[in-house]
Amino acid sequence: MSSTSKTMYAWQKHFGSTTPVRAEVPIPACPKDGLLIKIHAAGVCHSDVALLNAEKRPDTWPLDKYTLGHEGCGEVVEVGASVHDFTTGDMVAILSVAGCGESSCGECSRGLAQICQRGERYGIGSNGSYAPYVAIKARAAAKLPENVSVEQGAVATDACMTAYHAVVGTGQVRKEETVVILGVGGLGFNAMQIARSSGARVIIVDKRQEVLDEAVKFDIAEEDVVPVGEGIADFVKRKGLVVDTIIDFVGVPETFGAAQEAVRFGGKIVLVGLLAPQVSINTFLSVRKHLSLLCSYGGTMSDLKECLALVSNGKLRPQVETGKLDDFPHILEDLHAGKVKSRIALRPNM
Repeated sequence: MSSTSKTMYAWQKHFGSTTPVRAEVPIPACPKDGLLIKIHAAGVCHSDVALLNAEKRPDTWPLDKYTLGHEGCGEVVEVGASVHDFTTGDMVAILSVAGCGESSCGECSRGLAQICQRGERYGIGSNGSYAPYVAIKARAAAKLPENVSVEQGAVATDACMTAYHAVVGTGQVRKEETVVILGVGGLGFNAMQIARSSGARVIIVDKRQEVLDEAVKFDIAEEDVVPVGEGIADFVKRKGLVVDTIIDFVGVPETFGAAQEAVRFGGKIVLVGLLAPQVSINTFLSVRKHLSLLCSYGGTMSDLKECLALVSNGKLRPQVETGKLDDFPHILEDLHAGKVKSRIALRPNM
């Protein structure tokens, strides 16, 4: 795209269609209270599949057509008149749902900006980062540490932040606890590292042997890897373990049911995964064991900044590959088919 161009090509969701649409759209204007970002990398997330499959626009979403991409990272190229914390040339990671920030907001006022229904949702109803440029409110930008790559910065906004919020915020994992990570995909692999950085013992479960083998290279003891095909409850019983917290990054009846069996009396289960529309609670077992059954969604700006700091100091090494934005539909298909073992960040063609 030349410097005189007024339009750009973006991958969009159009309600009425379940496939991504490559559309020519105007380059957005910089808002007075925001930033215009030149995208350097945009992470691909399995949530994009659900967004594309949505048939009806939610009432709180403003657009019938919007640009996808809720994991963005790039360069500030224009600063709004009322913004003073950023300057052109700053590299930033973009928080997709930063909330409205209003004291009257029931979610933002309780530290739950990620479920705010008033603010913008970049790539999730509002225009996002699967394009060369995106315009955002300044409250949605986090400065990128110099030693963090744009690919890492992009996936930190979801794959890392969501994992961090589940482990530290919702799960409140502590030193010397024993934690089970169910599903060591894009989020689970990061959660594994975050839990280890807290000093917890981490047990990992996945159906893919190659993923388990890779986890051993990240300070997970071989004795803490559940063999493929063995149930977590059987493993815990065989090993004589006491599991304090189980974090389910899969979210299907089998994994959630197994978690209720395997966790200790008075333990916690944190549900993050959304692969099934419903899971079941064994009321007799869960009540008798006095379990805390928690749900965790997204994360806050504070979570994002903590993630970027962990990446910067080497305690969190998100696994990310690079692709081309032009190839988004094909890459999303591979992700949905389980062919991508880590995370992919797309680079726009300028």
